[in-house]
Amino acid sequence: MSGLTHATVQGGVRPLLEARDVGRRFSVNAGLFRARRVLQAVRGLDLELHRGEVLGIVGESGCGKSTLARMLLGLTPPTSGRICLDGQDIAGIDRKALARRVQPVFQDPYSSLNPRRSIASIVAMPLEVHGIGDAPGRRRRAIEMLERVGLPSRLAGHTPSQLSGGQRQRVAIARALVMRPEIVICDEPTSALDVSVQAQILNLLLDLQQEFGVSYLFISHNLAVVEHVATRVAVMYLGRIVEEADARTLFASPRHPYTQALLASVLTPEPGLGVPETGLGLSFPDPMNPPAGCAFHPRCARAMTRCAQDAPVLSRDRSGAVACHLFPGSSRP
Repeated sequence: MSGLTHATVQGGVRPLLEARDVGRRFSVNAGLFRARRVLQAVRGLDLELHRGEVLGIVGESGCGKSTLARMLLGLTPPTSGRICLDGQDIAGIDRKALARRVQPVFQDPYSSLNPRRSIASIVAMPLEVHGIGDAPGRRRRAIEMLERVGLPSRLAGHTPSQLSGGQRQRVAIARALVMRPEIVICDEPTSALDVSVQAQILNLLLDLQQEFGVSYLFISHNLAVVEHVATRVAVMYLGRIVEEADARTLFASPRHPYTQALLASVLTPEPGLGVPETGLGLSFPDPMNPPAGCAFHPRCARAMTRCAQDAPVLSRDRSGAVACHLFPGSSRP
């Protein structure tokens, strides 16, 4: 039993959404006359999302965050392990039933919206697919939701191309919430927006969480964004969770060397400090040929001999969870 699952059983509280030892492999074309290679995008990952919380997932591009999001949405099946919603494996949940409870907000608000439909019909589409109400009733609910996300009803007949990027993302949020889901999975929802608009969208998401009681899984490579919205944070590296803690603890006292490097890389407004040095180097490890032992050890300034040989386990304590041989609980006996 993993440390995360053990903590759940001991605490007596079932998580709303849980990933247990989840992995996902892809077969990748390596080129003409070459054998296909295996990409292990997610490897033995444990994760929990509880009711009413905002769980932030952070990590560099290519660490498996978006693959994880697609698995949690039921769009990509895991190669190994299980994903459970309220204790039930989502593999056994009807696709429509799952969509009523778990909805996405994707990165690009333009490509995720049908350019030929009006924004009212885009927001009403989930209601139509699930056969909820009649056409006039669905339109009324869509316009009400548009107004709740800060878009006036006069825009209901507009198409996405007539809206700004921030307005399009508000449409995507309205569409995700019109079914009153329990979970919204936000995959880089502000990274395609101007900085001036990002804060508005983040505050809107937090306001809507309070109003609807929804739980968010918020994926981003932007630590400042995650610090603003998350109640708890999990750090991913090369397909695995390497650290997890409540947001305040993690940002104040990061334990894993990778988390420390990520936080050191954040630009500060303080004058005279210049561009920060992360110590991570310029290259990212090849996910199709991950290092032996701890995947982070080739980039880690605190690596020990055993780090190149033994992969640490994710060990939970009062401060959260960490997978690093610097902490005794992470080393197998």
